[in-house]
Amino acid sequence: MTRTFIALEMNEHLQQHLAEIIQRMAHTFPSVRWVDPRGIHLTLSFLGELNDEQLALAIQAAEGAAKQVKPFTYCLASLGIFGSPRQPRVIWLGIEEPSGVLLQLHHLLNTALEQRGFTVDTRPFSPHLTLARVKAPLTQLEQQRLRDLLVAKQQGIVSHQSYHVRHIIVMKSELQRTGARYTLLQECMLAAH
Repeated sequence: MTRTFIALEMNEHLQQHLAEIIQRMAHTFPSVRWVDPRGIHLTLSFLGELNDEQLALAIQAAEGAAKQVKPFTYCLASLGIFGSPRQPRVIWLGIEEPSGVLLQLHHLLNTALEQRGFTVDTRPFSPHLTLARVKAPLTQLEQQRLRDLLVAKQQGIVSHQSYHVRHIIVMKSELQRTGARYTLLQECMLAAH
């Protein structure tokens, strides 16, 4: 069985930018568990444990969806959280992709997966990069700092640089004590111009 997901991989420049954001924020929120920037990705679909036959079908779905959209660009948007400001579960960085290609890709991928018997997440797609998982309650001071950060202009966090997407990836995730270890299983190129 292979714990599998389909995602956009972050390039080295973006990983470095995310590492700098995490490093700055880690001083402000010492009790929070920050993710390793090298493992950050934008999940399009988490499929869970798959056998070899299901994995082959997932790769088919990813390749089919990828061939239907052209390469696109996106920028980083603002910080957000899942959960309440008093007890957030995740701190994330949003993605801005005004052309709508990312949403189209997500829809095409879900359709292709459903046609192959997969159950897909039906919640509205919220493209984001997970920066931290919050396990313990935040202190009063950390809660205030988080509220301030969420309403601030977030200089140094939001980058106006565009990042190019030319493929999606099918990944294997292995949970370990030190965090998840990711292995690339298949790279699926987007349509040629």
